[in-house]
Amino acid sequence: MNILFVSLGCDKNLVDTEVMLGMLASRGYQMVEDESEADIIVINTCCFIHDAKEESIQTILEMSELKKEGRLKALIVTGCLAQRYQQEIIDEIPEVDAVLGTTSYDKILDAVDEALEGHHYLKMTDIDALPTVDSKRLVTTGGHFAYLKIAEGCDKHCTYCIIPKIRGNFRSVPMEQLVREAEELAEQGVKELILVAQETTLYGKDLYGEKSLHKLLKELCKIAGIRWIRVLYCYPEEITDELIQVMKEESKICHYLDLPIQHASDGILKRMGRRTSKAQLIEIIEKLRREIPDITLRTTLITGFPGETEEQHEELMDFVDQMEFDRLGVFTYSPEEDTPAATMPDQIEESVKEDRQAELMELQQDIAFEQAEDMIGREVLVMIEGKIADENAYVGRTYKDAPNVDGLIFVNTDEELMSGDFARVKVTGALEYDLIGEIV
Repeated sequence: MNILFVSLGCDKNLVDTEVMLGMLASRGYQMVEDESEADIIVINTCCFIHDAKEESIQTILEMSELKKEGRLKALIVTGCLAQRYQQEIIDEIPEVDAVLGTTSYDKILDAVDEALEGHHYLKMTDIDALPTVDSKRLVTTGGHFAYLKIAEGCDKHCTYCIIPKIRGNFRSVPMEQLVREAEELAEQGVKELILVAQETTLYGKDLYGEKSLHKLLKELCKIAGIRWIRVLYCYPEEITDELIQVMKEESKICHYLDLPIQHASDGILKRMGRRTSKAQLIEIIEKLRREIPDITLRTTLITGFPGETEEQHEELMDFVDQMEFDRLGVFTYSPEEDTPAATMPDQIEESVKEDRQAELMELQQDIAFEQAEDMIGREVLVMIEGKIADENAYVGRTYKDAPNVDGLIFVNTDEELMSGDFARVKVTGALEYDLIGEIV
Protein backbone atom coordinates (compact mmCIF):
# COMPACT_ATOMS: atom_id res chain seq x y z
CA MET A 1 0.00 0.00 0.00
CA ASN A 2 1.29 3.48 -0.89
CA ILE A 3 1.87 6.29 1.60
CA LEU A 4 2.57 9.96 0.89
CA PHE A 5 4.12 12.05 3.67
CA VAL A 6 3.89 15.84 3.78
CA SER A 7 6.36 17.21 6.33
CA LEU A 8 5.84 20.88 7.20
CA GLY A 9 7.76 23.23 9.48
CA CYS A 10 11.19 22.81 11.01
CA ASP A 11 13.97 20.26 10.77
CA LYS A 12 12.99 18.90 14.21
CA ASN A 13 9.59 18.02 12.74
CA LEU A 14 11.38 16.40 9.79
CA VAL A 15 13.19 14.04 12.20
CA ASP A 16 9.79 12.90 13.56
CA THR A 17 8.63 12.39 9.96
CA GLU A 18 11.70 10.25 9.19
CA VAL A 19 11.08 8.15 12.33
CA MET A 20 7.48 7.52 11.22
CA LEU A 21 8.64 6.73 7.67
CA GLY A 22 11.10 4.17 9.08
CA MET A 23 8.35 2.47 11.09
CA LEU A 24 6.01 2.32 8.09
CA ALA A 25 8.77 1.09 5.73
CA SER A 26 9.60 -1.72 8.19
CA ARG A 27 5.94 -2.79 7.91
CA GLY A 28 6.24 -2.92 4.10
CA TYR A 29 4.44 0.28 3.10
CA GLN A 30 5.70 1.94 -0.08
CA MET A 31 6.54 5.65 -0.04
CA VAL A 32 5.31 7.75 -2.97
CA GLU A 33 5.68 11.42 -3.85
CA ASP A 34 2.57 11.85 -5.99
CA GLU A 35 -0.71 12.29 -4.10
CA SER A 36 -2.63 10.65 -6.94
CA GLU A 37 -0.75 7.37 -6.25
CA ALA A 38 -1.29 7.45 -2.47
CA ASP A 39 -3.66 5.19 -0.52
CA ILE A 40 -2.75 6.94 2.73
CA ILE A 41 -1.57 10.51 3.31
CA VAL A 42 0.13 11.64 6.52
CA ILE A 43 0.58 15.40 7.13
CA ASN A 44 3.12 16.28 9.84
CA THR A 45 2.04 19.82 10.70
CA CYS A 46 3.55 23.01 12.12
CA CYS A 47 1.84 25.90 13.91
CA PHE A 48 4.81 27.92 15.23
CA ILE A 49 3.69 31.17 13.58
CA HIS A 50 0.55 32.27 11.75
CA ASP A 51 1.88 31.52 8.23
CA ALA A 52 2.91 28.00 9.26
CA LYS A 53 -0.51 27.37 10.78
CA GLU A 54 -2.21 28.59 7.58
CA GLU A 55 -0.02 26.32 5.43
CA SER A 56 -0.83 23.32 7.62
CA ILE A 57 -4.59 23.95 7.53
CA GLN A 58 -4.52 24.57 3.78
CA THR A 59 -2.63 21.30 3.18
CA ILE A 60 -5.12 19.31 5.30
CA LEU A 61 -8.06 20.83 3.40
CA GLU A 62 -6.46 20.10 0.01
CA MET A 63 -5.80 16.46 0.92
CA SER A 64 -9.28 16.05 2.43
CA GLU A 65 -10.67 16.75 -1.07
CA LEU A 66 -8.98 13.53 -2.26
CA LYS A 67 -10.72 11.71 0.57
CA LYS A 68 -14.11 13.16 -0.46
CA GLU A 69 -13.49 11.98 -4.03
CA GLY A 70 -12.91 8.46 -2.71
CA ARG A 71 -9.34 8.25 -4.04
CA LEU A 72 -7.82 8.13 -0.56
CA LYS A 73 -8.30 5.37 2.02
CA ALA A 74 -6.91 7.25 5.03
CA LEU A 75 -5.87 10.79 6.00
CA ILE A 76 -3.75 11.23 9.14
CA VAL A 77 -2.66 14.48 10.80
CA THR A 78 0.32 14.58 13.18
CA GLY A 79 2.66 17.16 14.74
CA CYS A 80 2.25 20.59 16.31
CA LEU A 81 -1.09 21.69 14.82
CA ALA A 82 -2.51 18.26 15.71
CA GLN A 83 -1.30 18.66 19.30
CA ARG A 84 -2.74 22.15 19.68
CA TYR A 85 -6.05 21.88 17.81
CA GLN A 86 -6.92 18.18 17.90
CA GLN A 87 -10.60 18.74 18.74
CA GLU A 88 -11.07 21.44 16.09
CA ILE A 89 -9.52 19.18 13.44
CA ILE A 90 -11.81 16.29 14.37
CA ASP A 91 -14.93 18.48 14.57
CA GLU A 92 -14.37 20.58 11.46
CA ILE A 93 -12.61 18.24 9.02
CA PRO A 94 -14.45 14.89 9.19
CA GLU A 95 -12.28 13.48 6.37
CA VAL A 96 -9.35 13.24 8.84
CA ASP A 97 -9.21 9.67 10.18
CA ALA A 98 -6.49 9.96 12.80
CA VAL A 99 -4.82 12.69 14.85
CA LEU A 100 -1.49 12.17 16.66
CA GLY A 101 0.08 14.68 19.05
CA THR A 102 3.75 15.69 19.14
CA THR A 103 4.76 12.85 21.47
CA SER A 104 2.55 10.22 19.83
CA TYR A 105 4.35 9.75 16.50
CA ASP A 106 5.47 6.30 17.71
CA LYS A 107 1.79 5.24 17.39
CA ILE A 108 1.71 5.83 13.62
CA LEU A 109 1.27 2.11 12.81
CA ASP A 110 -1.76 1.88 15.12
CA ALA A 111 -3.17 5.04 13.55
CA VAL A 112 -2.84 3.61 10.03
CA ASP A 113 -4.37 0.25 11.05
CA GLU A 114 -7.36 1.89 12.73
CA ALA A 115 -7.91 4.36 9.89
CA LEU A 116 -7.89 1.59 7.26
CA GLU A 117 -10.50 -0.29 9.29
CA GLY A 118 -12.72 2.78 9.18
CA HIS A 119 -12.24 3.85 12.79
CA HIS A 120 -11.31 7.31 14.02
CA TYR A 121 -8.09 7.32 16.04
CA LEU A 122 -6.95 10.07 18.41
CA LYS A 123 -3.76 9.74 20.45
CA MET A 124 -2.33 12.43 22.74
CA THR A 125 0.46 10.99 24.88
CA ASP A 126 1.79 12.93 27.88
CA ILE A 127 3.35 16.07 26.38
CA ASP A 128 6.54 15.51 28.42
CA ALA A 129 7.02 11.92 27.20
CA LEU A 130 10.00 11.01 25.03
CA PRO A 131 8.94 8.33 22.51
CA THR A 132 11.46 5.58 21.74
CA VAL A 133 11.33 3.73 18.45
CA ASP A 134 13.28 0.59 17.46
CA SER A 135 13.10 0.83 13.67
CA LYS A 136 15.67 2.87 11.74
CA ARG A 137 14.83 6.33 10.46
CA LEU A 138 14.29 6.73 6.73
CA VAL A 139 16.52 9.70 5.86
CA THR A 140 14.85 12.08 3.38
CA THR A 141 17.60 14.70 3.04
CA GLY A 142 19.50 13.03 0.20
CA GLY A 143 21.52 10.69 2.36
CA HIS A 144 24.76 12.66 2.84
CA PHE A 145 23.54 14.84 5.71
CA ALA A 146 20.96 14.24 8.43
CA TYR A 147 19.52 16.02 11.43
CA LEU A 148 20.05 14.53 14.90
CA LYS A 149 17.42 15.73 17.37
CA ILE A 150 19.18 15.76 20.74
CA ALA A 151 16.37 17.11 22.94
CA GLU A 152 12.68 17.87 22.90
CA GLY A 153 10.64 20.75 24.33
CA CYS A 154 11.72 23.99 26.00
CA ASP A 155 11.66 25.55 29.49
CA LYS A 156 12.46 29.11 28.45
CA HIS A 157 8.87 30.41 28.02
CA CYS A 158 9.69 33.43 25.85
CA THR A 159 6.57 35.60 25.76
CA TYR A 160 6.01 35.23 21.98
CA CYS A 161 6.50 31.46 21.79
CA ILE A 162 3.97 28.63 21.92
CA ILE A 163 6.54 25.78 21.82
CA PRO A 164 6.39 24.78 25.55
CA LYS A 165 2.60 24.35 25.21
CA ILE A 166 2.86 22.04 22.19
CA ARG A 167 6.25 20.38 22.73
CA GLY A 168 6.42 20.24 26.53
CA ASN A 169 9.29 20.88 28.92
CA PHE A 170 12.95 20.52 27.93
CA ARG A 171 14.13 16.91 28.02
CA SER A 172 17.36 15.50 26.61
CA VAL A 173 17.63 12.28 24.65
CA PRO A 174 20.05 9.93 26.48
CA MET A 175 23.58 10.12 25.10
CA GLU A 176 23.91 6.40 24.33
CA GLN A 177 20.69 6.52 22.30
CA LEU A 178 21.99 9.48 20.25
CA VAL A 179 25.36 7.83 19.62
CA ARG A 180 23.60 4.66 18.45
CA GLU A 181 21.35 6.68 16.13
CA ALA A 182 24.34 8.61 14.75
CA GLU A 183 26.22 5.34 14.12
CA GLU A 184 23.21 4.00 12.18
CA LEU A 185 23.08 7.21 10.13
CA ALA A 186 26.80 6.93 9.37
CA GLU A 187 26.28 3.31 8.23
CA GLN A 188 23.61 4.61 5.82
CA GLY A 189 26.18 6.99 4.28
CA VAL A 190 25.51 10.19 6.25
CA LYS A 191 28.66 12.35 6.43
CA GLU A 192 27.31 15.49 8.09
CA LEU A 193 25.34 15.43 11.34
CA ILE A 194 23.34 18.56 12.18
CA LEU A 195 22.42 18.73 15.85
CA VAL A 196 18.98 20.26 16.48
CA ALA A 197 16.61 20.85 19.40
CA GLN A 198 14.49 23.77 20.56
CA GLU A 199 17.73 24.61 22.36
CA THR A 200 20.88 22.50 21.92
CA THR A 201 23.08 24.29 24.46
CA LEU A 202 21.18 23.00 27.51
CA TYR A 203 21.66 19.38 26.42
CA GLY A 204 22.10 16.98 29.33
CA LYS A 205 21.26 19.38 32.16
CA ASP A 206 18.12 17.41 33.05
CA LEU A 207 19.73 13.96 32.71
CA TYR A 208 23.27 14.47 33.97
CA GLY A 209 22.95 17.50 36.23
CA GLU A 210 25.18 19.66 34.02
CA LYS A 211 25.27 20.99 30.48
CA SER A 212 26.82 18.13 28.48
CA LEU A 213 26.73 19.19 24.82
CA HIS A 214 30.56 19.19 24.76
CA LYS A 215 30.60 15.57 26.02
CA LEU A 216 28.06 14.47 23.42
CA LEU A 217 30.08 16.16 20.66
CA LYS A 218 33.24 14.33 21.76
CA GLU A 219 31.41 10.99 21.50
CA LEU A 220 29.93 11.81 18.09
CA CYS A 221 33.37 12.82 16.78
CA LYS A 222 34.55 9.22 17.35
CA ILE A 223 32.11 7.82 14.77
CA ALA A 224 33.83 6.68 11.58
CA GLY A 225 32.30 8.08 8.40
CA ILE A 226 31.07 11.32 9.96
CA ARG A 227 33.11 14.20 8.51
CA TRP A 228 31.21 17.29 9.69
CA ILE A 229 29.16 18.01 12.81
CA ARG A 230 27.16 21.23 12.90
CA VAL A 231 25.27 22.72 15.87
CA LEU A 232 22.07 24.78 15.48
CA TYR A 233 19.79 26.63 17.93
CA CYS A 234 22.35 27.67 20.58
CA TYR A 235 21.05 30.10 23.17
CA PRO A 236 23.92 32.57 23.64
CA GLU A 237 23.66 32.70 27.43
CA GLU A 238 24.09 28.91 27.68
CA ILE A 239 27.33 28.65 25.65
CA THR A 240 30.05 27.23 27.92
CA ASP A 241 33.83 27.41 27.81
CA GLU A 242 33.80 23.61 27.46
CA LEU A 243 31.71 23.87 24.29
CA ILE A 244 34.09 26.45 22.82
CA GLN A 245 37.06 24.26 23.77
CA VAL A 246 35.66 21.12 22.12
CA MET A 247 34.91 23.10 18.95
CA LYS A 248 38.56 24.20 18.87
CA GLU A 249 39.94 20.70 19.56
CA GLU A 250 37.77 18.48 17.36
CA SER A 251 38.38 18.90 13.63
CA LYS A 252 35.01 17.35 12.70
CA ILE A 253 33.01 20.10 14.40
CA CYS A 254 32.21 22.89 11.95
CA HIS A 255 33.27 26.34 13.13
CA TYR A 256 29.65 27.43 12.80
CA LEU A 257 27.07 28.35 15.42
CA ASP A 258 23.47 29.40 15.09
CA LEU A 259 22.55 31.87 17.87
CA PRO A 260 18.88 32.93 17.69
CA ILE A 261 19.18 36.25 19.60
CA GLN A 262 15.81 37.75 18.43
CA HIS A 263 16.66 41.39 19.29
CA ALA A 264 19.34 43.68 20.73
CA SER A 265 17.39 46.34 22.63
CA ASP A 266 17.34 45.59 26.36
CA GLY A 267 13.75 46.86 26.64
CA ILE A 268 12.50 44.48 23.93
CA LEU A 269 14.61 41.55 25.14
CA LYS A 270 13.00 41.96 28.57
CA ARG A 271 9.47 42.09 27.10
CA MET A 272 10.30 38.97 25.08
CA GLY A 273 11.30 37.15 28.28
CA ARG A 274 14.82 36.57 26.93
CA ARG A 275 17.68 35.92 29.35
CA THR A 276 20.33 38.16 27.77
CA SER A 277 21.13 41.86 27.57
CA LYS A 278 22.72 43.65 24.62
CA ALA A 279 26.02 43.90 26.52
CA GLN A 280 26.02 40.14 27.18
CA LEU A 281 25.29 39.42 23.50
CA ILE A 282 28.22 41.56 22.41
CA GLU A 283 30.43 39.86 25.00
CA ILE A 284 29.62 36.30 23.87
CA ILE A 285 29.91 37.15 20.15
CA GLU A 286 33.29 38.82 20.68
CA LYS A 287 34.45 35.88 22.80
CA LEU A 288 33.45 33.33 20.13
CA ARG A 289 35.30 35.31 17.44
CA ARG A 290 38.35 35.74 19.64
CA GLU A 291 38.53 32.03 20.55
CA ILE A 292 37.56 30.69 17.09
CA PRO A 293 38.66 33.36 14.55
CA ASP A 294 37.16 31.58 11.51
CA ILE A 295 33.77 30.94 13.15
CA THR A 296 30.63 31.60 11.11
CA LEU A 297 27.76 33.02 13.18
CA ARG A 298 24.14 32.81 12.07
CA THR A 299 21.29 34.51 13.89
CA THR A 300 17.56 35.18 13.62
CA LEU A 301 15.72 38.33 14.65
CA ILE A 302 12.10 39.27 15.31
CA THR A 303 11.05 42.73 14.16
CA GLY A 304 7.85 44.58 15.08
CA PHE A 305 7.49 43.03 18.54
CA PRO A 306 4.72 44.75 20.58
CA GLY A 307 5.92 48.12 21.82
CA GLU A 308 9.02 48.23 19.60
CA THR A 309 9.72 51.92 19.01
CA GLU A 310 11.46 53.43 16.01
CA GLU A 311 14.46 54.09 18.32
CA GLN A 312 14.62 50.41 19.34
CA HIS A 313 14.45 49.39 15.69
CA GLU A 314 17.35 51.78 14.93
CA GLU A 315 19.24 50.29 17.87
CA LEU A 316 18.80 46.83 16.34
CA MET A 317 19.95 48.16 12.95
CA ASP A 318 23.10 49.62 14.56
CA PHE A 319 23.74 46.32 16.36
CA VAL A 320 23.49 44.31 13.10
CA ASP A 321 25.78 46.83 11.41
CA GLN A 322 28.29 46.58 14.24
CA MET A 323 28.23 42.78 14.70
CA GLU A 324 28.34 41.88 10.98
CA PHE A 325 26.76 38.45 11.33
CA ASP A 326 27.79 36.00 8.62
CA ARG A 327 24.23 34.75 8.18
CA LEU A 328 20.99 36.38 9.33
CA GLY A 329 17.25 35.88 8.98
CA VAL A 330 14.46 38.24 10.06
CA PHE A 331 10.88 37.32 10.97
CA THR A 332 8.09 39.83 11.46
CA TYR A 333 6.44 39.32 14.86
CA SER A 334 3.44 36.99 14.68
CA PRO A 335 0.94 37.15 17.60
CA GLU A 336 0.16 33.60 18.73
CA GLU A 337 -2.93 32.89 20.81
CA ASP A 338 -2.24 31.76 24.40
CA THR A 339 1.08 33.63 24.53
CA PRO A 340 1.62 36.67 26.78
CA ALA A 341 2.91 38.81 23.88
CA ALA A 342 -0.34 38.41 21.93
CA THR A 343 -2.23 40.43 24.57
CA MET A 344 0.47 43.06 25.14
CA PRO A 345 -0.48 46.67 24.40
CA ASP A 346 1.07 48.59 21.49
CA GLN A 347 0.77 45.87 18.83
CA ILE A 348 2.45 47.10 15.65
CA GLU A 349 0.87 47.34 12.19
CA GLU A 350 1.87 44.71 9.64
CA SER A 351 3.08 47.35 7.17
CA VAL A 352 5.48 48.79 9.80
CA LYS A 353 6.77 45.30 10.65
CA GLU A 354 7.38 44.55 6.97
CA ASP A 355 9.18 47.87 6.39
CA ARG A 356 11.47 47.19 9.35
CA GLN A 357 12.11 43.63 8.15
CA ALA A 358 13.04 44.96 4.69
CA GLU A 359 15.42 47.54 6.21
CA LEU A 360 17.20 44.90 8.28
CA MET A 361 17.49 42.50 5.35
CA GLU A 362 18.83 45.25 3.08
CA LEU A 363 21.50 46.10 5.65
CA GLN A 364 22.42 42.42 6.04
CA GLN A 365 22.54 42.01 2.26
CA ASP A 366 25.34 44.58 2.04
CA ILE A 367 27.24 42.79 4.83
CA ALA A 368 26.73 39.36 3.23
CA PHE A 369 27.79 40.52 -0.24
CA GLU A 370 30.99 42.05 1.16
CA GLN A 371 31.77 38.84 3.02
CA ALA A 372 31.18 36.79 -0.13
CA GLU A 373 33.57 39.08 -2.07
CA ASP A 374 36.18 38.58 0.68
CA MET A 375 36.10 34.82 0.03
CA ILE A 376 37.45 35.21 -3.54
CA GLY A 377 40.89 33.66 -3.84
CA ARG A 378 40.51 31.43 -0.78
CA GLU A 379 40.58 27.64 -0.78
CA VAL A 380 37.69 25.90 0.97
CA LEU A 381 36.53 22.34 1.61
CA VAL A 382 33.17 21.75 -0.09
CA MET A 383 30.59 19.03 0.40
CA ILE A 384 29.03 18.27 -2.99
CA GLU A 385 25.22 18.34 -2.96
CA GLY A 386 24.48 17.47 -6.59
CA LYS A 387 25.20 18.08 -10.28
CA ILE A 388 23.79 20.94 -12.33
CA ALA A 389 21.93 19.46 -15.30
CA ASP A 390 23.68 19.74 -18.70
CA GLU A 391 26.72 21.53 -17.25
CA ASN A 392 30.17 20.52 -16.04
CA ALA A 393 29.34 22.01 -12.69
CA TYR A 394 28.17 20.94 -9.25
CA VAL A 395 26.47 22.64 -6.34
CA GLY A 396 27.86 22.29 -2.83
CA ARG A 397 28.27 23.84 0.60
CA THR A 398 31.21 24.99 2.72
CA TYR A 399 31.35 24.63 6.51
CA LYS A 400 29.92 28.17 6.60
CA ASP A 401 26.56 27.04 5.21
CA ALA A 402 23.83 24.91 6.75
CA PRO A 403 21.52 23.20 4.24
CA ASN A 404 18.32 24.97 3.15
CA VAL A 405 18.99 28.16 5.11
CA ASP A 406 22.39 29.43 3.97
CA GLY A 407 24.23 29.93 0.67
CA LEU A 408 25.74 27.55 -1.88
CA ILE A 409 28.93 27.29 -3.89
CA PHE A 410 28.84 26.40 -7.60
CA VAL A 411 31.87 24.30 -8.55
CA ASN A 412 33.12 24.08 -12.14
CA THR A 413 34.97 20.85 -12.95
CA ASP A 414 35.23 18.07 -15.54
CA GLU A 415 35.70 15.53 -12.76
CA GLU A 416 32.92 13.07 -11.92
CA LEU A 417 31.69 13.81 -8.41
CA MET A 418 28.94 12.28 -6.27
CA SER A 419 26.62 13.84 -3.71
CA GLY A 420 28.38 13.66 -0.36
CA ASP A 421 31.90 13.83 -1.85
CA PHE A 422 34.28 16.39 -0.39
CA ALA A 423 36.44 18.52 -2.69
CA ARG A 424 38.99 21.29 -2.20
CA VAL A 425 37.77 24.31 -4.13
CA LYS A 426 39.27 27.70 -4.91
CA VAL A 427 36.70 30.50 -4.77
CA THR A 428 36.79 32.45 -8.04
CA GLY A 429 33.67 34.60 -7.82
CA ALA A 430 30.71 35.71 -5.73
CA LEU A 431 27.01 35.92 -6.64
CA GLU A 432 25.34 37.87 -3.84
CA TYR A 433 24.84 35.15 -1.17
CA ASP A 434 26.46 32.33 -3.19
CA LEU A 435 30.01 31.62 -4.37
CA ILE A 436 31.59 30.25 -7.55
CA GLY A 437 34.71 28.12 -7.52
CA GLU A 438 36.83 25.50 -9.26
CA ILE A 439 38.44 22.29 -8.07
CA VAL A 440 42.00 22.81 -6.84
